[in-house]
Amino acid sequence: MKKIKRIVLYLFCPLLLFCAGAILLMNMHPAFGGSPAAEQKETYQQLTNYADGKFVNDVPTRVFANPLEFPSSNNASASGPKDRDPAAPIPVSAIDWDQVNSENDSLTWLGHSAFLLSIDNKKLLADPMLSPVASPFSFAGIKRYEYSEDILLHLIDEMPPIDAVFITHDHYDHLDYQSIVKMNSKVSHFFVPLGCSAHLIRWGIPEEKITELNWWEETEYQGLTVALTPSRHSSGRDPFSIDTTLWGGWVILGNRNRIYISGDGGYGLHFKKIGEKYGPFDITLIEGAQYDRRWPDIHMVPEQSVQANLDVGGKTMMLMHWGAFTLANHAWNEPVERALKEANEREVNIIAPQIGETVLLDPDLQMPPAAWWDL
Repeated sequence: MKKIKRIVLYLFCPLLLFCAGAILLMNMHPAFGGSPAAEQKETYQQLTNYADGKFVNDVPTRVFANPLEFPSSNNASASGPKDRDPAAPIPVSAIDWDQVNSENDSLTWLGHSAFLLSIDNKKLLADPMLSPVASPFSFAGIKRYEYSEDILLHLIDEMPPIDAVFITHDHYDHLDYQSIVKMNSKVSHFFVPLGCSAHLIRWGIPEEKITELNWWEETEYQGLTVALTPSRHSSGRDPFSIDTTLWGGWVILGNRNRIYISGDGGYGLHFKKIGEKYGPFDITLIEGAQYDRRWPDIHMVPEQSVQANLDVGGKTMMLMHWGAFTLANHAWNEPVERALKEANEREVNIIAPQIGETVLLDPDLQMPPAAWWDL
C-alpha cells in the first residue's frame, strides 16, 4: 500500500506543480486579461443570461458536439489538409488613407473579423486583432497568413484618431492585448460586452473610456446609436475563465448607413429578432468560417451566414472570420467560395474585397467579387 501511495505521490506532484505554475503564469502575464470584480458579478446575478457564475446563451448551445455523433471533422469537405493554409502570400491592397479619411462612409477589411469603419465621419474599429499571432504569447500560437504587403506592421501608427473600438468577445483572435495597448492613446472610447472591461482595465485603459453593455442594451455615442445584440457563442482567455464574460454582435446606426456586425456564433432565431428590432441594414458583416462538424452550435457554415443576412434584413453582406488564421479543418478560402455560391442562388448582394481595400458604402453598392483568393 505504501508503495502505491508513493507512486501516486510521484505522479501527482508534477501535475500539481504544473497546474500551480500555469495559474501563476496566468495571473502574472497581462495578456490573459483580468476578471470581473465581485461587485460586477453581483449585478450579473439578476440577469437572465447569467447563471451559476457564468454567462449563458438564450438557447441550449454545445461548445462541442457528441464525438460519437460527429467522429471526424468536416468529412463532407472537398478540401484536404493541404488547402488549410494559402499556397502563397495572400494578395492584399495597400490602404488608401485618402479614402479612409474622406467624409464618405466606408469599410476597410483588415483580415479575419477586424474592420476599420468610417460612419458619419466617425472612425471605428471592430475586433482589431492586428498582431501576427493569435495567442497570449508572441512566440507561440496560431500564426497569421503571409500577406503580399505587410500592411499591418505600422497600421496603428498610420491610423487617424479612432472614435470608438467595438469588441465582440474576448477570444484571442478578436481581443488582442498587443493591439489594444498600442492603440490606447489613439482611441476615445471602447464598447465591450459585460465583463470584458476587466481585461482592458488591466491593460491600462481608463475605466471612463469603457462602456459595457448586455444584450439588447443600447446607447448613443457622438450621434450614432450603438447596441449589443445576442449571438450563440462562448468566451474565455484561459481554462478558468470560460464564459465569465459576455459575447455578442454590434448594431451601429448612422445617418446614412445601418451596420450589423454578427460577432462569432452559431445560427439561431436571434437573427430574426435582431432584424425585427434594428433592421433593415445597409451592410452586414457576418461570421461564416472556422466551422467544424464538431462545434456546429458556435460557428456558422457559409450557407447559414447567407440566411442570417436575410433574417436581419441585410441589403449587402460580407463574410468575415477568414483570411488571416487557420482555426478549423477546411480550406482557407472555402468559406468565401461557398458563401458566393449560396448568395448567387438566393439573389443576395455580397461583396468580397481584398484585405486592405476600402469600400465606399454607397446606397447602391455593387461590387462583383474578383477571385483574388485563387492562389
